[in-house]
Amino acid sequence: MTIHEDPRPRRLQELTHLCGGGGCPTVYRTERETVVVQGYVVPDDSTAVEVPDGERLVEIPTEVLLAAADKIREQAVG
Repeated sequence: MTIHEDPRPRRLQELTHLCGGGGCPTVYRTERETVVVQGYVVPDDSTAVEVPDGERLVEIPTEVLLAAADKIREQAVG
């Protein structure tokens, strides 16, 4: 079973977001040492990437991803 097929509920801890209110690009950490990304859906026909069933491409600003990486590093050291 791959991680995405795991039926257990995920507890999400917000790492960083671009703005408030939950309607913006956000990166979350899970208890399974993975991340969940909330972003803007990239239409399948707008890229040359073949996306398998069960997956979606999402777009987030680089600054959100970098801030999330910084938080993950801080938490690993702390």
